[in-house]
Amino acid sequence: MLDIGSGAGFDLYVAKRLVGDFGRVSGIDLTPEMVEVARKNLAGTGMINIEVINVSSEKIPFNDKTFDTVISNGVINLSPCKHDLFREILRVLKDGGKLQFADVVLEKELPGRLVGSPEAWSQ
Repeated sequence: MLDIGSGAGFDLYVAKRLVGDFGRVSGIDLTPEMVEVARKNLAGTGMINIEVINVSSEKIPFNDKTFDTVISNGVINLSPCKHDLFREILRVLKDGGKLQFADVVLEKELPGRLVGSPEAWSQ
């Protein structure tokens, strides 16, 4: 399982519990700081076969058809190159694999006062 935007590692922890002792879980994140936080958080769990990698773009550093499942929780909307990111996700998914994501979707334009503001995340 691959987690796009793994953040502090909570979803990686849940994913590892789902795949079991022999399943592989990988996470990627844009910020080295969050990669370190996730690694520290996961180190105390005793779980094995979990990796967290820092990436600098939408290019996913894994071979074609590597993962059965790709997950993402609130990160795809942050990508300025969503088409490239979805293309990469499809590339690393095995045939018949699943993409499970939760994200922010706008149904209409934000009012001008909300554009770029932290309040926009909660509206």
